[in-house]
Amino acid sequence: MTPNWLKQTPNGITLSLHCQPGAKITKVVGLHDGCLKISLQAPALENKANELLLAWLSKQLKVPQKQIQFISGQNSRKKRIEVWGPISCEQIIQALKP
Repeated sequence: MTPNWLKQTPNGITLSLHCQPGAKITKVVGLHDGCLKISLQAPALENKANELLLAWLSKQLKVPQKQIQFISGQNSRKKRIEVWGPISCEQIIQALKP
């Protein structure tokens, strides 16, 4: 069964994330309000947390960073991100286990 935070779309796969900047380490910490909660090591200044999030997701999901983009939430903790390319929902679930 597909979790609430993951949605297959015609263009790719959409992730609903709740991000917590300023953490000691970047990692998945669980679920929050129907979203996957990720703590980010970068501060929420000058787009640093967003840049770290995209780079970290690229590494975790093993897809090029140019295949990951924000749909919404660049200035909020609740973010929607789209991933496209040769990756399945199951691969994303495995890669982003808490």
